[in-house]
Amino acid sequence: MEKMLTVDNIHKAFGTNEVLKGVTLSLDKGDVLALIGGNGAGKSTLMKIIMGIYHADKGDIYIDGSMINVSSTSVALANGVYMVPQEPLLFPNMTVEENILIGFNESAAELHAKLDKHIEELQFDLNLQRKANTLSIAEQQLVEILKGLMREAKILILDEPTSALTIGEVQSLFRIVNDLKQKGIAIIYITHRLTEVFEIATHVAIMRDGIITANGPVSEFNREMLVNALLPPDAVHNTNNKTERKEVELDYSNLKPVLEVKDFSGYGFSDVSFDLYPGEILGVAGVVGAGRTEMARTIFGRDIVLGGKVILDGKDVTGLTTRKMLAAGVNYVPEDRYYHGIFKISSIAANTTSALLASDEIGKFKLNRKKENSIASKYAEEFRTKLVSLEDLIGSLSGGNQQKVVIGRSLSTKPKVVILDEPTRGIDAGARSDVYNIIHHLKEEGVAVLLISSDMEEVVELADRAVTVYQGRINAEFSKKDINQDNLTSAAFGIPVAKASGELA
Repeated sequence: MEKMLTVDNIHKAFGTNEVLKGVTLSLDKGDVLALIGGNGAGKSTLMKIIMGIYHADKGDIYIDGSMINVSSTSVALANGVYMVPQEPLLFPNMTVEENILIGFNESAAELHAKLDKHIEELQFDLNLQRKANTLSIAEQQLVEILKGLMREAKILILDEPTSALTIGEVQSLFRIVNDLKQKGIAIIYITHRLTEVFEIATHVAIMRDGIITANGPVSEFNREMLVNALLPPDAVHNTNNKTERKEVELDYSNLKPVLEVKDFSGYGFSDVSFDLYPGEILGVAGVVGAGRTEMARTIFGRDIVLGGKVILDGKDVTGLTTRKMLAAGVNYVPEDRYYHGIFKISSIAANTTSALLASDEIGKFKLNRKKENSIASKYAEEFRTKLVSLEDLIGSLSGGNQQKVVIGRSLSTKPKVVILDEPTRGIDAGARSDVYNIIHHLKEEGVAVLLISSDMEEVVELADRAVTVYQGRINAEFSKKDINQDNLTSAAFGIPVAKASGELA
């Protein structure tokens, strides 16, 4: 077979964080390589190196048999590599045709003839005069694929191409991928859906912690082998063997739920139902794009409710504004701390107490600086936040210490329910341990915690009960004794799990 792409012993580190640890992969003409891995495995970093967005610290890239120094995106494009991003990057106020043909020097007649040929060959039904902002996600992806073909791409990278598509659109995409495969185009197909591997791919590679743990023709694998390759070496494989915990299992028979979510739907998720009890940590596992964050934001009043109910302590709080949800007793620590969790040019003290500005706690009309500092100091001391002065800008803190401030702010409102969305993302092991202690303290205080995490180990360690979200729906529930990495990983990728409690939807 003719080798189209080879990445050989690729290493990449950001500071002390080694993201890629010697990755080697090859792709033949007409291959469809399904690339699978959990969040943080290194897939995106590898693709950005192939596209020239990042530079490898070590290793070589061969395209069509020649070693290429992919020093920029333009070099990758010139050598026939094109990436269709998960979120298409089109100019919204330009037409489809203008988006596809921008940047070319050939005559209009030549370009139109070439474009018409590609559209006919792939049987696209696309009005070239439509504005890009009128297109569905599936149609935008078709435009991105056409952009790649017009640039004579020999290697296409499809990043989670079906994450926002309907079943019919998925089948249309598969037909296109098969057509491209027949034309000899090599495709890297990044996906979280293991069923797609066996439906569309010729080869599969599993990434975990910056290395390739399994690689070969799809015919040599089954689902169980893929799941095992996704798990860390010390993961628990026996569903009857769980991580030992000190906490006593909650007696749910004597508890009433503090939060009830019933047939709840919004943008990115649908028909979600679960109960959350006082002093309970309910883990919500799943992969990026499954709809967990969208669900959390909608519960908290940030996004629009499309259906269902949210009941807090017996009262209907469906669709209340964020301010009213805070007053009712619900708080939220967002997934993206840097963009949505902190006020970058404000002090540590101001960030800690900002949720109290609408209350009398620190003065509704005139800020009580003494009270503000007292509250901020209390949480800094309890959480062992490393700082010089509460008046310093929050940007002076490390990521882990910033996260402690964000969690402290959520607790300053004395909530009944705290939603923690990826609470330890991007923080070091020491800070992670501190955050875990904070979460355990919340549980001991009787606060109900909804813990959203892509880190299966985190859910195993902390959760009293767990659910998994797959393609916008809760597809499995696990009691404490059934929570282990094997069960969570399988269910997060949509694979039926044999377990003592719950059923896959």
